[in-house]
Amino acid sequence: MNEAPVQHPPTPATDGRLLPLPPHAPWVRNSRFSRWFGRTLLHLGGWRMVGAFPDVPKLVLIGAPHSSNWDGVWGFAAKMALGLDIRIIGKKELFWWPMGPILRRLGVIPIDRRAPGGFIEQIAGRIRSADQFWLGVAPEGTRKQVREWKSGFWKIAHAAEVPVLFAYFHYPDKVIGIGPLLWTSDDPVADMVRIREWYRPWQGKNHGTI
Repeated sequence: MNEAPVQHPPTPATDGRLLPLPPHAPWVRNSRFSRWFGRTLLHLGGWRMVGAFPDVPKLVLIGAPHSSNWDGVWGFAAKMALGLDIRIIGKKELFWWPMGPILRRLGVIPIDRRAPGGFIEQIAGRIRSADQFWLGVAPEGTRKQVREWKSGFWKIAHAAEVPVLFAYFHYPDKVIGIGPLLWTSDDPVADMVRIREWYRPWQGKNHGTI
């Protein structure tokens, strides 16, 4: 039986810009400076967060619309401000010195896409074997507006038997929002249609999702 996760200090939310992390969310220890830096960036940019994080130890978080490099700036600022230990996928070829230690510190995990079984099973296996694991994915896979989203996030969540958490950028109001959880069904097409429709109202810096 897995031990109960370590309880983390509450995320500062007195400025109305952040959301508290629930007890089972993975968090970064000894990150006081990072939290201050992230809060400062969000404050200077005029961004705030809305919604609520689910109290779930393992999930796949998808973020959309992804239409600008600025999405990464505000996304990492929120990650630092919250002290949230969310992982993202990177090609193993990127992990040369000195970039490797920097990327790992930022929560990027190296994946070998040519490995037997493919990267889906690599990530799903990591999630299954961990006590806590939040994976962040940009389902569009590009800053350009696309007709179809990549289904990798769905396959990972389905294989790992964890839910998908909806997160979004809405640039007109400078909001980073947290939406509902979705447990994948056995019908990926229907799930993707449902997800895309939920994202319809949200507007990125340069375009929406539909």
